[in-house]
Amino acid sequence: SSHAEMLNHTTVTEFLLLGFPSLHHRERPMAIAFLASYLVILGENLLIISLVLAERDLYRPMYFFLCNLSSLEIFITTSIIPKAIGNLLMGSKAISYTGCLTQCYFYSLLGYIEFVLLAVMSYDRYAAICHPLQYPMLMSTQLCLQLLSGSWTAGFLVTVVPTVLVARMPFCNANFIDHFFCDSVLLIKLSCAETQIVELITFMTSSIILLGSLAMTAMSYLYIINTILRLPSASSRHKTFSTCSSHLTIVFLGYGSCIFMYVQPSSQHISYNKAVALLNTVVIPLMSPFIFSLRNQMMKDALKAGLKRSMIIFRKPFS
Repeated sequence: SSHAEMLNHTTVTEFLLLGFPSLHHRERPMAIAFLASYLVILGENLLIISLVLAERDLYRPMYFFLCNLSSLEIFITTSIIPKAIGNLLMGSKAISYTGCLTQCYFYSLLGYIEFVLLAVMSYDRYAAICHPLQYPMLMSTQLCLQLLSGSWTAGFLVTVVPTVLVARMPFCNANFIDHFFCDSVLLIKLSCAETQIVELITFMTSSIILLGSLAMTAMSYLYIINTILRLPSASSRHKTFSTCSSHLTIVFLGYGSCIFMYVQPSSQHISYNKAVALLNTVVIPLMSPFIFSLRNQMMKDALKAGLKRSMIIFRKPFS
């Protein structure tokens, strides 16, 4: 009888993203704020990528991974913010069925890759601080490429099964998503089929990648802290710790927000999740380039050198 009931329902061809209903009268200013944030995120991360590519002093594993982290930030925000801006400006909240699944897939995939990459970056800091003499051998170019490809592979493997399962689920009359993007957890709840198994698999994959990469990061930092505490002077301890403080800041912000959102069997507080999602998709990507560049002397030196070269090139036609 339930099968016959499902057949009588209208199959959903699009979803409606409710966004921020309580701020309905402020949608245009929100769209402008989203657009400004997106342009700044693009500018910051493209600047980091161009600096790493242009400055030979930055041809090191740490900056190689930072460059890839910046690329991921661009891809993640591009998968979410432009559509959110369009919905705020146009008044239409619609997103196609295919568009919604695509957004779910890329947001999850890129997010998982980013967390594995953060764990890889913590291993890089471990190798640099705990084994400085063996560091060139431990973090060879070949290993860096293998770690990067491993991050992408891990992200793909934990994303593909839940995405295929969600794509096979039927969606009937309910098509309202109380969010500003297609979140897989909320999408699953809209299905008119039994969702318990898919919810469990999604919860398990999120937990494996988030808690697994967090455990790797925590282990690396336990060794790092142990090594730092054994350094003879306070100045050397401070200098050594400062090399990984920016990475630690992003780790705390990123893991904290995502564990809050996804590593819980049921999301009871949608408004809290929405606020944390805003932090994760706009605020952290906006802050992280500042955190990495302003706290890093080599990045500041590279920026100064780049600006100096630009000024020389700019003056040449007029001289």
